[in-house]
Order: sequence, then C-alpha cells, then structure tokens
Amino acid sequence: MARGWAQRAPHQVAMREKDFGIWREYTWDETWNTVLDAAHGLLAIGVDVGDRVSIHSEDRPEWVILDLAAVAVRGITVGLYPTNPAAEVEYLLTDCGATVHLAEDQEQVDKVLGVEPAALGALQTIVYLEPRGLRTYDDDRLMSWEDFLELGRRHRGDHAGAVEQRMDTAEPGDVMTLVYTSGTTGPPKGAMLTNANATFAMQTIVGLPERIPDGTPPNPSDYIVTYLPLCHVAERVFSTWHMAAFGAVLNFAESIETITANLREIQPTLFFAVPRIWEKLHAGVLIRANDATWVKQKFLRFGLRLAQRVGRDKVANGGNHTTASRLRYMIGYPLVLRALKERIGLRRCRYAASGAAPIAPEVLEFFIGIGVPVFELYGMTENSAVATANFPGRMKLGTVGEPYPGIGLRLDPETGEIQTKHAGTFAGYWGKPDKTAETMTEDGWLMTGDVGEWVGGDSDATDEAARRGTHIKIIDRIKHIIITSGGKNVSPSEIENSLKISPYVKEAMVVGDGRKYLVALIGIEYDSVGDWALRKNIPYTTYRDLAEKPEVVELMQDVVDRTNTKFSSVEQVKKFRMIPKELDHEDGELTATQKLKRSAMEDLFGPLVDSMYT
Repeated sequence: MARGWAQRAPHQVAMREKDFGIWREYTWDETWNTVLDAAHGLLAIGVDVGDRVSIHSEDRPEWVILDLAAVAVRGITVGLYPTNPAAEVEYLLTDCGATVHLAEDQEQVDKVLGVEPAALGALQTIVYLEPRGLRTYDDDRLMSWEDFLELGRRHRGDHAGAVEQRMDTAEPGDVMTLVYTSGTTGPPKGAMLTNANATFAMQTIVGLPERIPDGTPPNPSDYIVTYLPLCHVAERVFSTWHMAAFGAVLNFAESIETITANLREIQPTLFFAVPRIWEKLHAGVLIRANDATWVKQKFLRFGLRLAQRVGRDKVANGGNHTTASRLRYMIGYPLVLRALKERIGLRRCRYAASGAAPIAPEVLEFFIGIGVPVFELYGMTENSAVATANFPGRMKLGTVGEPYPGIGLRLDPETGEIQTKHAGTFAGYWGKPDKTAETMTEDGWLMTGDVGEWVGGDSDATDEAARRGTHIKIIDRIKHIIITSGGKNVSPSEIENSLKISPYVKEAMVVGDGRKYLVALIGIEYDSVGDWALRKNIPYTTYRDLAEKPEVVELMQDVVDRTNTKFSSVEQVKKFRMIPKELDHEDGELTATQKLKRSAMEDLFGPLVDSMYT
C-alpha cells in the first residue's frame, strides 16, 4: 500500500515531524525510498522470511520506516514500549528471538547490552538512532542508523529489485507483527497478527466510511497525530495503517507529555485517544476555568454547562442534534465553544474515537457537546482491535457500540463473556500454543475475558437480534469483578471511572472482594492538585507531602461523596486512602499501557487497604 502511494502521489506529504521547532515534511517518494534502503539493509544483514525485527523507540519516522521495511522483506516487526525496563527488554528479546534490534538512544542500547550475548543468540545487529554517548562503545553488533541505511543503499545498488521480489512472494498468512500484551497478570505474550489480519482491520475499521459522520473515507487531506506507543495495536490501526491505506498525513507529536500543545499546532482531522488522554484534555479546560479572570471564568463555565447540556441531548438522540441542541450550539459556538475546540486542538476534527479502556460518560458528553464527534469503540490485540463501535446516528452512551458489519459476536450464556469470531482473529501467541488454546473456545471463538451485556433491545420485536439488543455494554474484566461478602457482584471500573471524572484524580482502584464494603486507593493528578493548592495558599514540597495534606484529603472526600451519589449503597466507597507515590511502569505498578496492575498494587499497598477494614 505504501509503495502504491509513492507511485501514485510521489510529491504528496506522508509524514511530518517537528525538528528543533520546525515541522519537517516527508513526501511519499522520500519515505518509500528510505523504506527500500532500510529493507535492503535488512537483507544485507541476512534477515530471512519470518525473522523478527524489534523496535525500542518513541514514535518517530524511523519507527514507521523500519516497520514497513521489515514487512516488505517478510520479516516480523516486534515493538517494545519505550518505558520497558531492562528486565522486560531482556524477556521480550529473548522470547521473540530478534535478529535485528532498533534502539533509540544510549538508554535503550544499555538495556540490550546489559543482557548476556548468549541469551540473545539470534541478535546480530543493534541499530541506534541517537549517537550521543555511544561513540566509545565497541560492541560489534552496534551500527548507527545512517550506516544501516548506507549498507542498504549499497545492497540496493548491487541487488536492484531484491526487496520487490521478496514482497511479491508475501502470503496472507505471513505473520507481520508480534504485539505483546500488557501482562497485567503475568509475563507479556506476543500476539501474532498476519497480513490478512491487518488487511481485514484496515478494511473494517479504517475503510468503513459510515463510521465517520460526514461519510467521507480517510484521504490524503486528513491529518492524524501519533503519540501513543506504536507497539500498541490501536495506535498502529489509527496511525500507520490509516497512513498506508488511505494516504492520511501522519504527524508525530513531540511526546505524550506535549500532546496537548501539539494538538493545538496540528489540529488533526482524525484522532484516537485512550480515556486517560480525553480525561486530561477535559481536566485542562476545568483547570483553565479555575485559573481565569472573573470575566473569562464566567464565559468558560457558561461554555462548560452549555457543552454538557448539548452533549447530553445529542447522545440521547443517537449522536444527532435535536432542534433544541442545535439552537443552543449555534448560540454558544461563536461565543465560547469554537474557542474551546481551538484551544483543545480539535477544531478541524471530523472523527474521533476512544478505546482501550472504559471512559466516563460525562467526559464524552462534554466533547460531543463542543462539536467533537467522539465514538467509543472496542477491540483487543487478539482480534486486531476489531469488535464493536458506535456509529453516527446510532450512538448509545455507556456502550462500546454495535458489532462491525460481518463480525461474529456472542455472549457466553453462563458467564456473559464477550466472544468474537472473524478474519481478524490472531494466529496465536508466539511460542505458546497452550496459552493460545486457553484463549479459544472449542468451536473457534476468541474469548476476550470481558463481561458484557446487550442493551437497546425491544421486547416486542419479532427479530431475535432486535429483541436481544443492538449495542454492547462492557461490565468489566471477568477477573476484576468484585464479589462482596454479601454476595453482591460489583464492577470496580465503573466506580473508578466515575472518580476519575474529577480533574484532581489520576488513579483510582476500588477494592472489596470478599469484604463487607468497598474501599478505594486514590492517586492525585499532581499538576492539577498542585495548581489547586497554589490557589489555596497551601505549601507543599513533594508528591507525597501534597497527597497527604489534610486539605487535599478533604478535597478527595468531596470527590468520593459526589461519586457515591451515583451508586447504590453496596457500590459506594465507604473509605479511601491516598496513594503516597506516583505510580510507574518501571516500578511495576502499571503496565506498559499505563493500566493498573491490581495484584501488584494489592501487594504493595496491602497494609493501606487492611487499615480501612480495622
């Protein structure tokens, strides 16, 4: 697909990267030529069909180039999260048996060189991108990116057409990438996705025009921003696969920390974000309202109330305007809503999606209310991120939508587990046939591990599907559902998401399995609580000092009290404690995708939890 764009539109922009404050553009001709150089470099090193090529880097053009190059020579791309600590890097490289490894800088190179070479027997070459600090290293496996491309250019001159010949032998069943799961309950597993899986995902998700409100498929006039790790399947779908399949321009954010500023510069037309990012953008508006002058506060708070009202009316109408909501929006847009969209960075956005975790309905209502069409969807690595989505005019808030056309989806009659079956189902876990078997039913359906229920059914309908329901609501992960000592089943994620609506709450974990009542561990959003403390003239020194301030504990009590009004008595949080540190992937409390590792949290903060039951 990328080759086709280079042939049809060589001078069209494929990628944009900010370099020393200036946006640099890469045309399709330039991009594809670099891909060919990199692919020839892999051939020169000796990469054969099925060999693994691992990438350990932040999002940048070289990530995409090597990914496309590896697939071109029928290799298998293996992405590592930039935050993977040394022990996980050793495990992942050993597990996949990488032949070539791309490391971004000295820090990532050191993680590989710290592993005994014998443990990485297949690893022949370590290509690095940033030379700073590496000039005195003398490991024979090290090679700079520039030298790697030069090796490829020489090979290309001597073996013209070799990459194209390898490409032409590709099969639909070729494994193109290993996507390692986040490993909340054990070591990560490498899900094998094939060319056929990727093609199916592109056709079903990317190439389905009816998912976009204006009905126009993605095209070269669209701007996409990539900022989540490219080793995550959802980011691959919404960035590189959009680019390769439809020629959308891929813009690289400087980092996930700068995404809010980069959004304002880029103003993407298509945007995917996990709930944490949507919450961060929403919290930014709330904080700005608190910090504004009296006059601006009035305007912003008017805009927030208006957006919530418009959003609530629209989602109640399937995502379409009612007469009243359209009138309110027309009044509010020139006054404040247009400025809000511009400030957030989504003024031009014609389609946005939220996935990978549940999101609070109030957050979605806000964005829909200011005119950003956000649709919640659902999928997982093992089904190529293809399962369900909300569609324009058929949105149901609190659900992850309806199955895509042609998708098999059912609920286990005993457990309520969601199961899917389609051409995007993965080829299994790398080197772990036993784990693969545990994930599939005897009749070939993928077990997602998520409990769901059908909603939107009509009891009077004659059609079984219409009577059953059209949309899926995710209850929780099977393993996360709490059963209290009184026998009540409780979904902790719904309560946690409600707590995280507050701009002051970053993390929340509800506990109560086998206990008489529910309790919570709460982690503050350091920046927003720090801003609040500054306005209240409350001095503090560290994260822990701030989190344990009596005034902050009282602030969190207000958040808990407001949240409890939304739930029945048995689902209410009776006590809470402040998490005394910022959670971190390297410390083992979070997965690489920033999800809480509940077992690790319970081990680490067990005494804190027990103190709430004594």
